[in-house]
Amino acid sequence: MSEPTSTRTSYDTSQRRSDELWEKIQKDPSGLRMLTGDRPTGALHIGHYFGSLRNRVRLQDVGIETWVLVADYQVITDREVIGDIRGSVRELLTDYLAVGLDPERSTFFAHSAVPALNQLMLPFLSLVTQPELERNPTVKAELAAAGKSAMGGLLLTYPVHQAADILFCGGNVVPVGRDQLPHIEQTRVIARRFNERYADGDQVFIEPDALLSEAPTILGLDGEHKMSKSRGNTVMLRMDETETAKKIKKAKTDSERVITYDPENRPEVANLLTIAAQCLDRTPESIAEEIGDKGSGTLKVMTAEVLNEHLAPIRARRHELEQDPEYLFSVLRAGNERANEVADATLARVREVMGMVY
Repeated sequence: MSEPTSTRTSYDTSQRRSDELWEKIQKDPSGLRMLTGDRPTGALHIGHYFGSLRNRVRLQDVGIETWVLVADYQVITDREVIGDIRGSVRELLTDYLAVGLDPERSTFFAHSAVPALNQLMLPFLSLVTQPELERNPTVKAELAAAGKSAMGGLLLTYPVHQAADILFCGGNVVPVGRDQLPHIEQTRVIARRFNERYADGDQVFIEPDALLSEAPTILGLDGEHKMSKSRGNTVMLRMDETETAKKIKKAKTDSERVITYDPENRPEVANLLTIAAQCLDRTPESIAEEIGDKGSGTLKVMTAEVLNEHLAPIRARRHELEQDPEYLFSVLRAGNERANEVADATLARVREVMGMVY
């Protein structure tokens, strides 16, 4: 089924803005501030790494000011059992620093530690309607994934919370995949409406742009879904070489002897080729041609070897970081302090333009 014309038009517009943003990044990244982050649900896997983490590090390294959100409040949006959040935050910070996100150049902060950020949800909620929130595809997808029929209030307002995450710090670059575009568009709408309704058109909030990811989607080792901890189809960054080799060996492939890169008809084989290609900075097609008729066993051995080699320095750094959890939390506390300064200033400006300074 083809996409509705309005959807295609919206995507085309977002793609054009993203292309313009990439051009600016390459010419002069000054003035750009990236907001990115994850829910702390435990350690990360290679789907996170190849899909987003590596790109975040590249953007940080070219000079974009980087803000990294530990979205702990999002853990409670769609689940009743939250588990060990502190332990999950520690694991998340360990992976962040191990892959190369640098506390000297990036600000790490947590939802629950920045009250003024969350307070922005109140005026922002006045700018959106219930049908607008209910139409958000991510909200509907999260509800379905949680297996619930009734939507909780926090999940319903998830897009507004995300808008507060981006706008409080003046984020104008948000790296996302295509499926996250509705969130960015909702944030743009909230910024525009706030400026028009409460600030007489003055630009209190800048409308952010999505930086559409060029990174591939890494499927789980079952070849049927995105890599997901809940499905057990992952290679975790924290795994050692032996565990990784065992995981790759069990990965689903097919019975064809000749290896070809055909994502549509041979997704499981294509996925292993994609992982190997990302490690070697080559095309999946060239690796498939090299393996030829040597079969999926050879493909699996090669993928495990190059993946372990690629992840070796990350795992070594991760091992060092695990020895000093207090350092990890000190990084977060320092980032929380900076985030609070910025959020307090933003909220003060919002109260001023709304006439709520007494």
